[in-house]
Amino acid sequence: MPHVGSCYCGSVTIKVLSTHDVQYACHCEDCKKTTGSAFSTCILPKISDVESNGRIQTYDSKGPSGNIVTRMFCPKCGSAIAQKSITFGDNIVILTGNLPDFQTIPFGAELFVRNRFTALPPISGAEQAQTLPSA
Repeated sequence: MPHVGSCYCGSVTIKVLSTHDVQYACHCEDCKKTTGSAFSTCILPKISDVESNGRIQTYDSKGPSGNIVTRMFCPKCGSAIAQKSITFGDNIVILTGNLPDFQTIPFGAELFVRNRFTALPPISGAEQAQTLPSA
């Protein structure tokens, strides 16, 4: 079953053709800055499994791995959409806050828990990784 959603204003739509039964929470400093929150929520589908429509703007920065991360967002409303990097190989990070069905999909892991806000407890049942696990 595909996962379908859009940015806040609806200018960018996204469809993930593969089915994902878990998602991830990332507490790295970059994700906090990108989302303006304590962490990001995401999946890592194959690039070929993702379709998007609408104008997307990009911003390149150095990620925790030292590699360039291309962050994609809607230029109209600013919603973060996705992230690409050679770190992810043939996959792409898709931010799940834009995909409504992820409200009911559990977390498989929390990444960069060493950077988690101290007021936030671990997500029950989710694997706890200090950094980004090796692919």
